[in-house]
Amino acid sequence: MQLLEFEKPVAELERELEKLRTKAASQNIDMSAEIETMEGKLADTRRSIYENLTPWQRVQIARHTNRPFMLDYVSLAFTDFSELHGDRHIGDDLSMPGGFARIGGKRVVVLGHQKGRDTKENLKRNFGSAHPEGYRKSLRLMKLAEKFGLPVIALIDTPGAFPGIGAEERNIAEAIAYNLREMMLLKVPVIAVVLGEGGSGGALGIGVADRVLMMENAYYSVISPEGCAAILWKHRKHAPEAAEAMKLSAPDLKKLALIDDVIPEPTGGAHHDHKATATNFQAVVLKHLDELAKLPVDVLLDRRYAKFRAFGDWQGK
Repeated sequence: MQLLEFEKPVAELERELEKLRTKAASQNIDMSAEIETMEGKLADTRRSIYENLTPWQRVQIARHTNRPFMLDYVSLAFTDFSELHGDRHIGDDLSMPGGFARIGGKRVVVLGHQKGRDTKENLKRNFGSAHPEGYRKSLRLMKLAEKFGLPVIALIDTPGAFPGIGAEERNIAEAIAYNLREMMLLKVPVIAVVLGEGGSGGALGIGVADRVLMMENAYYSVISPEGCAAILWKHRKHAPEAAEAMKLSAPDLKKLALIDDVIPEPTGGAHHDHKATATNFQAVVLKHLDELAKLPVDVLLDRRYAKFRAFGDWQGK
């Protein structure tokens, strides 16, 4: 598993603990006191590191290659997934899968960004950066959900929409802008969940929702910390300072009322336990689905509009 720099003290203690256990078993000697001491030290070190993560450390966890991706959540937290393809204009964007599914027995339409874990899969999924046809496909699925009265669950995990010439030629900005308008008007409950990276308009293109949720170690921002550092500090090495200044982590965004809830992850991050993460994800999403299901359509739309109009904080003289 990919080891992050700040996780090395934990990994070192885990190796020492394993050596003690192996020695005790192979030589048949009682080392329970030493093992207990090491376990306590390991627990304290884990707590010290993971309860005091910096925004930049959370960004690193959000990008971890072993972190559960969109289709991992679909297989672990949803059932009866039936994928639908194509935008009915250009083609099918494999970086934005979606279709019908059930969560907790409730019928929904689920869609989102899908990354890859190796080079081959990343090329197939375009590193989670959707093309215009991906956003048009997602809107087609949302309109289908509206037709059948099904809630929409959008799973966000992208560094940003694809910035290539082909995407520009096929009107990526128009596709995202059209989604923003149409999602504001959908007559069914919409829940967006930032799973890992929530980058710029690529994230917002499926992020207009009645409830915006974030995984504990995800980030949501108009630009990457590296991009911000390159502009303001003239060098990407200042990404940690940029991450701190941008208030892009889930705890900060919750304080600013830009998101509605934070989904807890296992100690160390979602990449350490996919099943436990999916269980937490399912419980929080179902809670919000139940709350939204009680609202009449006109109230739902009014609250969604008011939610986004209220964003921002101005201070006058």
